Order: sequence, then C-alpha cells, then structure tokens
Amino acid sequence: MSDNKHSAKHQLNADEWVDKYADMLFAFAVVRVKDDAIAQDIVQDTFLSAWKAREGYKGEASEKNWLYTILRNKITDHYRKLSRTNVSLGLEDDTQDMFSENGHWTSDSAKQITDWQSEAASQRVESKEFVEILTRCREKLKEIQNAAFTMKYLDDLDSSEICKVLGITPSNYWVLIHRAKLNLRNCIQKNWMDK
Repeated sequence: MSDNKHSAKHQLNADEWVDKYADMLFAFAVVRVKDDAIAQDIVQDTFLSAWKAREGYKGEASEKNWLYTILRNKITDHYRKLSRTNVSLGLEDDTQDMFSENGHWTSDSAKQITDWQSEAASQRVESKEFVEILTRCREKLKEIQNAAFTMKYLDDLDSSEICKVLGITPSNYWVLIHRAKLNLRNCIQKNWMDK
C-alpha cells in the first residue's frame, strides 16, 4: 500500500495553469527582472515552453514546481541575453563621495556605517516600509547590477554560477556586487534612514 503512495505521479492540468499560477509566477519574475513587461513576457514564455514540453513531463515534481523550474530557466536565459548585449556592466562609480582619494571611507561615510549598525536601525529593517524602499532602490540599479544582486541574494546562486550566467569574470562580479550594495545603501540612507 505504501508503494502505491510513493509511486503516484503528479499530473498536469494545463487548462488551469494561467488561473492557478500566472500571478505567482509573475510576482517571482518581476522581483528578479524589475520590469513588468519583461516579467510578463517571461511568464508567457514559461507557459509556452511548458505546453511544448508537456509530453516529456514525468510527474516526479508537482506541476507548480515544474513550472517554477521552467520560469527560473527563462529568467536565467534573460540574464544571459542581457550579458551578451553591450549593456554597461554598471562599473561606473556612483559612490565616489563615499571614499577619500586614498580609498578609505570619508568621515561622513564612516558615521553612516555606525548609524546602520545601531539597534534602532536593525529593528527598522524588519518593517514593511523598509521592504518597499529596498524594492524602489533596487529598481534604480543598473540592470546587470540588479541581476547579479538578485541571483546572489534572492536566488542564492554561488558566484561561479552567476559569472557563468552573466558571462563575466569573477573580478567583474565582485565589483558589480560591491557597487550594487553601495548604491542600495546610499539610496536607503537617503530615502529611509535620514527620514
């Protein structure tokens, strides 16, 4: 009897995909690509690819997990395409005012770091307002910076996988992540911490 339970396979119900999964898939995609139109296209591509691959579905994963796997692959394809175009890597320095000529933190920047480490600041990070401001600040990142940041901190990919997907060197990756974090910190500082 337990063998039958374990051998039961998941079934596809393609007629219900849009109603059951479109909103969830879109929410997942838009956070990663930061553009509603691109996220909608990726979700549509996901459904189309799933439809074309439905005969190969073995039922080992749930329908929902299978669709999310296809969506993740479509998002990765988007990142790859992005890295192949001559999109700026976001290596321009938007943070010059944070460092002195010899590369050390300026006194204002050092004070801000101390402010960020306070207990009051760490409690504020848990608020809904913070999440909204972080989302808006992420939208201001260059697309390639946001892609690297998202893959590292939302998708939990390791640096070698991110470099492979984006077609960049490890040193470019670390610069992208560093600049993304500094730009996010700067934006959050201006729009949330200083208020």
